[in-house]
Formats: sequence, structure tokens, C-alpha cells
Amino acid sequence: MKALKNHTLIYDNECPMCNLYSKGFTQCGMLDQEGREAFTELSAQNKRLIDFHRAKNEIALVDYKNNKVVYGLDSLLLIIGNSFPLLEKIARIQPLYWFFKRLYSFVSYNRKQMIPSKKDDTGQSCIPDFNLKYRLAYIGFVVFFSAYILSVFSAKLGVGLERNFGRELSVCFGQILWQIIFLQTYLKDKIWDYLGNMMTVSLLGTLLLVPTLFTDFSPAFYLIYFGTVVFIMFLEHIRRCRILKLNYLPTMSWMIFRFTVLVVIVIMLTHN
Repeated sequence: MKALKNHTLIYDNECPMCNLYSKGFTQCGMLDQEGREAFTELSAQNKRLIDFHRAKNEIALVDYKNNKVVYGLDSLLLIIGNSFPLLEKIARIQPLYWFFKRLYSFVSYNRKQMIPSKKDDTGQSCIPDFNLKYRLAYIGFVVFFSAYILSVFSAKLGVGLERNFGRELSVCFGQILWQIIFLQTYLKDKIWDYLGNMMTVSLLGTLLLVPTLFTDFSPAFYLIYFGTVVFIMFLEHIRRCRILKLNYLPTMSWMIFRFTVLVVIVIMLTHN
């Protein structure tokens, strides 16, 4: 690998994803060993050079030779392009560049909902701005992805459920509406942070179901496995509520909705 000299990547050290890929750049030789710096530990020189607010939304790459800063996707492409020029040229071709630019923003603006940190309440924390468009895009992505996977998985339970994407989509949207209606007064300005975290809990559960779709086990296995996944989601929901400094009310409401859906499904199956 060819190291990009005289550059420093300002990364969010409270974000596991940011920490992982920035460390990967240094370990594989694409940046010098001292080629990254934690956002919460900025040197006086870098504080003067970077746009502090913009760097919270888009990772900053400081170019000491030209005394300038590159942000977001362009900073990553500059690092990658130094070692793999062809990859950078391909990524900058429209509409690929347009797609990667929005994918970067999609992840960046939702990264604290994907992987929250207990240290995100300080003035020096690298917390991105709230972006309604990308939050709704994240919620929509998880809803449709989860509904599809659940519709496939439900047919394997052996309880008489047929594959039905519309049914699962209604349940996913119903969960969101339920939480908003019953918790909006309690959550107040935390409503969007909570919904983002709740979607990540759903995404986690969905991803845990995916491996079972490519094999055939007994209905009893699928029922036990599904119960285990729900329990894992329950624990993760509690953990994230603690990080958001919420009590058990959101988790109780979350479980009440799921129990209600279970009762409705059982009644429907009984009458069929």
C-alpha cells in the first residue's frame, strides 16, 4: 500500500465503525501510523484548520502540504485513490459518485442510531446533525427489509402462516405508529433518536433470522430460534434505552405491541 503523506484523518473515536475503518487505513499502510486523530482530542492546529461543525457530519481529512481540508466521501476517496487510483476514478463516475455520496450521508447521519455511545452527551462529542430525510430513509429501509425477511421466515414456523409481505409490512409500520402515539409525550425531543435505535433493534433481529432462510429445520426449531431472537432484541432494546437515558416505559410499550400482535395472529389462526 502507498501511504498518503502529510495528511491526518479526523475520525469519530466514539463511533466503532469510524474507529474500525480509520484504524484499518493505518494498519494496511494507506495512512501513516500517526495519520489519524480522534475528534475529541483535536490538536490546536487541526482545530484552526477544520470546520468543527461540518466535521461532525462528514469525516475530515487535513492536508498539511496545501493547508486545506477535504470532507466526507471525498476524503475517503482521496485515501483509497492514493493506493488504488483506478478505484477512485470509477467511484467518481456519475451516477456512481451520486449514489456513494448519498450512501455515505445515509450512514453518517444515522451512525449514532446504528451504534450509540454513552459519551454522546458532551459538547466535544462528534454528534451529527439530525437529518429528517436520512432518518426517514433509514426507517423505511429497515421496515421494508424486515417485512420481507419476516414474510419468508413466518412460512417456516409451521403454525399455518403463509408468506405475506403486506401483513408483515403492516406490523412493522404499526409498531412505529404505536410507539409514536403512546410515547410522544414522554420522549419529546428524543423521539427521532429513539425511533432510529428501535429500527436498529429490528434490523438486528432481522439479520439474525436471515441465516435460517437458506436451510430447512423442523418447525419447533424455528419457533425456539424466533423466541431467542426476540429475547435478544428485548435485551438490546433495554440497553439502548439506558444509553438514551430512558426508563422502561418504551420497552414495555414495545413488548405490549408485540404481545398484542401475537394474540391477534393466534386468534386468526384459531378461526381459520
